[in-house]
Amino acid sequence: MAKKPLKFSVVDAFTESAFKGNPAAVCLLEEDRDDQWLQALAAEFNLSETCYLTRLSDSVSDPALSSTPARFRLRWFTPVTEVDLCGHATLAAASTLFKSGLVNTDIIEFSTLSGILTAKKVPDGVEVANGEAQDSYFIELNFPADPSNEFNSTDALLISNALGGASVIDIRRTTVTDDLLVLLPSGKAVLDLLPQYDEIKKCPGTRGVIVTAVAPPESGYDFYSRFFCPTNGIGEDPVCGSAHCALASYWCNKLGKCDLVAYAASPRGGTINIHLDEQNQRVLLRGKAVTVMEGTVLV
Repeated sequence: MAKKPLKFSVVDAFTESAFKGNPAAVCLLEEDRDDQWLQALAAEFNLSETCYLTRLSDSVSDPALSSTPARFRLRWFTPVTEVDLCGHATLAAASTLFKSGLVNTDIIEFSTLSGILTAKKVPDGVEVANGEAQDSYFIELNFPADPSNEFNSTDALLISNALGGASVIDIRRTTVTDDLLVLLPSGKAVLDLLPQYDEIKKCPGTRGVIVTAVAPPESGYDFYSRFFCPTNGIGEDPVCGSAHCALASYWCNKLGKCDLVAYAASPRGGTINIHLDEQNQRVLLRGKAVTVMEGTVLV
């Protein structure tokens, strides 16, 4: 029997502008597809992430029950592999569900390889000229914190060379995603860095390399960062939500506060508002998203 056409959206996450932030393909599965097909479609999209949603419960139909979560299974694929955690594609998936009318609730629960993750609408406080509130909101993701440990490695020179000869102030290793977290001298150093992807593949850690530095005082941000993940088929991930689970733990401790505004300093750029719940070891990531494309997969 022929498969039904599959609707998809391409959504730019952690941005309010099209062609900025981090793009993800969002696909709502209405029938089973095998993993080989899911991976092949992700390779066809060739974005940092393609995500697949499967409904686990009916959408909330009574507006009075808008606090009751809608439930979906969510899986994430890079062009070459399935991954355990992805922030920007989760934001993209939530944005698609909220905007499409497929859910009538302000909260969505996603069942994932990293457990239950939630996304909810949070008003952004923007008002129109006559004082009436717009239908404008952040999407807040509730993710696990990812503390990092000191990394006493003899590979400091290798890591510096992989980052184009950048001056390295400190190197740490994250506990959840097993990334390297590399502190650079300045935000400008983060912006100017020229990654050497073949060398990054040789660095310790099983996923990728996060580089970060305190933001310039006039920028309005607390810190800058970039994330490189060539092992998973992603040279530079434009705005990596899961990397900010580690960055939140690091910078909240370093700056002595639990609320931060982060700038992902890739060429596309993106903004993430962060709250660290240190007691429960959770990170709340807030951002916006823009749908730039809708279509149908025919095979």
